[in-house]
Amino acid sequence: MQRRRKKAVLILQKLLTCAICAIALVALLSVHLHIFPSSKVVDFADPYKLPTVVSQKKREIKYQILSREQSWTRELAPPHLSKAPLPSRKISDFKYLWKPPPNRDYAPCVEPSPNYTSPAESRPRGYLMVNTNGGLNQMRAGICDMVAVARIINATLVIPELDKRSFWQDTSNFSDVFDELHFINSLANDVEVIKKLPTELSTATRAVRHFKSWSSIDYYRDEIASMWDNYQVIRAAKSDSRLANNNLPPDIQKLRCRACYEALRFAPQIEAMGKLLVDRMRSFGPYIALHLRYEKDMLAFSGCTHDLSPAEADELRTIRENTSYWKVKDIDSNEQRSKGYCPLTPKEVGLFLTSLGYPSNTPIYIAAGGIYGGDSRMADLQSRYPILMSKEKLASVEELEPFVNHASQMAALDYIVSIESDVFIPSYSGNMARAVEGHRRFLGHRKTISPDRKALVRLFDKIEVGKLKEGKNLSNRVIEMHKRRQGSPRKRKGPISGTKGMDRFRSEEAFYVNPLPDCLCRREPSNVNSSAVAIR
Repeated sequence: MQRRRKKAVLILQKLLTCAICAIALVALLSVHLHIFPSSKVVDFADPYKLPTVVSQKKREIKYQILSREQSWTRELAPPHLSKAPLPSRKISDFKYLWKPPPNRDYAPCVEPSPNYTSPAESRPRGYLMVNTNGGLNQMRAGICDMVAVARIINATLVIPELDKRSFWQDTSNFSDVFDELHFINSLANDVEVIKKLPTELSTATRAVRHFKSWSSIDYYRDEIASMWDNYQVIRAAKSDSRLANNNLPPDIQKLRCRACYEALRFAPQIEAMGKLLVDRMRSFGPYIALHLRYEKDMLAFSGCTHDLSPAEADELRTIRENTSYWKVKDIDSNEQRSKGYCPLTPKEVGLFLTSLGYPSNTPIYIAAGGIYGGDSRMADLQSRYPILMSKEKLASVEELEPFVNHASQMAALDYIVSIESDVFIPSYSGNMARAVEGHRRFLGHRKTISPDRKALVRLFDKIEVGKLKEGKNLSNRVIEMHKRRQGSPRKRKGPISGTKGMDRFRSEEAFYVNPLPDCLCRREPSNVNSSAVAIR
């Protein structure tokens, strides 16, 4: 009897043990199935590829519909972009780095005054033709100025001709880069704009003039408008910096802003591709658009050769000497750099971003052409910030094919992604940097960090010789010197004290860099009036 009881207890113990094991096994299997529902182990893709999500596809399909007239085939997501990185820390942990500066309730105010007349009320006296010059952003500013000039001299503006002879040798016409019909219609109440000169005037004698740089309204009303007595057609040989930045009538200043920020829209195919790039970049989360002005033409023009080999320095010097319209040939690179006249190198940019506190998983869009020195020059920046993206990485070869041989159109794509970025940082204060900064100010003072290159190179040089190390001390100094360089509202800077003549105008902050106070007004408190009011 006792043996039977012992046997029964042993059997019961074995059954309980089996039951416990079975329960544990089921629990493990249920956890496994919850994480990996299929029997196949998930294939984690390359860590720096974009995620393919339903909302992303829907947005991209929308942009496909917007550009059905295009001949290229657009993929929903390029094959080399499918998964976003899995960061060790979320980008949202660094919210303070993405927070825009306070806009102090400034808003666009570009409507004309009550006594502003339309072209129909004062019949234009003649036709203004324009040869633009420079790259995309230099031409943009020039076109907007010529709209204002046409208004001042009471002219019909013929759609401007884009520069096809500059360093970039771009064959694009106005309609290839800008939405021509939108431009004409948007300015209908300001200036009469036509696509071509009337046939009967094709052989008419034209007055070709180099309008004086930074000219006042009196120059155009007196000296240029008087030419209508002898000519029906005036051709402006250049368009850049032909109109003063300051001391112009409010209606003329507001017209410049309407032309720049409302009328001069990119062509539909460029807008669609640009928005697609923005969506793909946003799949990483908030991102920095870095205008890395380290292309061959920039270095050759500026004479900046820091960290370059003797052979590279000689190549750039040869380019500068052989470019006839670049007037300055002999340049001291060290002096240029010490004065802050050189673009930051990719290596210096990496150190700058690290010192500001941006973590290594920060997505960065490189808004630039070909970087001089290629991948080897980008190695240090790439090692600090692996998620470096560009047009060529975000889009397939087929998607970029319509734009790739046109520098202005490629620059327009960079412009769109830069305008829409959470933070914009230029490595040099060139035409692109200035245009994007001004546009971002107009759109609500989006965060734009302008590096203090003169102060930074002094710190970088100390690091190079071992007098300063990376770390908290460097970071604190860099952060402190850039607290007031993040795009917050301020009035446009006037000329440097003591300068005269052309130097005085050159020293002014350009109109399109900061359209405040002419085109931005402070809103009154909501309990008084919600509309924007002019600044006193």
